[in-house]
Amino acid sequence: MYYGLYLSAAGAAAQGQKVEVLSNNLANVDTVGFKRELAILESRDSEAIERRLASRGSRSLNDVGGGTGQTETATDFHVGNIRSTGIQTDMALETANAFFVVQRGQEKLLTRAGNFELSSEGVLQTREGDPVLSSDNSPITIDSRLPWELSPHGVVVQAGTAQELALVQADKLANLEKVGQNYFSAPQQRTAQISPEDRRVRRGFMEMSGVNPIQEMVDLIAAQRAYETGTRMIQNHDNMTSSLISRMLRV
Repeated sequence: MYYGLYLSAAGAAAQGQKVEVLSNNLANVDTVGFKRELAILESRDSEAIERRLASRGSRSLNDVGGGTGQTETATDFHVGNIRSTGIQTDMALETANAFFVVQRGQEKLLTRAGNFELSSEGVLQTREGDPVLSSDNSPITIDSRLPWELSPHGVVVQAGTAQELALVQADKLANLEKVGQNYFSAPQQRTAQISPEDRRVRRGFMEMSGVNPIQEMVDLIAAQRAYETGTRMIQNHDNMTSSLISRMLRV
């Protein structure tokens, strides 16, 4: 009886975590460059097997499974919708495994959010105020009083001076760690400059959130119902236990 209680609790906890992930996705449906998170659930071995007190395939009571648990949260790096804004400092990357490099304090971070702006000193920066770096690791500077161009390969040209945007790719996207809503960090040895043919940047466009609100809402409703089912099962097991104890006391 308690075994069923623990299975129900494990399932409810896993679905509760999934609800949190889906809710965060929906909260960032309008966040530029946001990448949706995926809650990865999988079946667990029984407690006895995890403690190596029993083995799989023994067909004993300890081999009936341990319910469901959330193993990790993965990031979906598919390219979001690219929308025209007409704002000259907005930039969108067309290649999936490509990132702008920005400087935050002593740390270099990666982002696909290209809704940039110019500071009062002419530094191209993110909305959080972090400078956008060039391929030589210096901030991109633009004189707002003079015309400037952005080549399709990500080179800022103004008054005969060219500044190449630092665009990098990760050797494995799974190695990237989220920092905030649309920043990522990665060990330097895990990133490399992208090839020239993959340097595709569009000026006056920006990549929107990768969240499909309808799909996320459907998944959220399903997860909430599964969570409610798990909590009801916990209550049922609790009521059965209370009833059993009451009968034993009467005897």
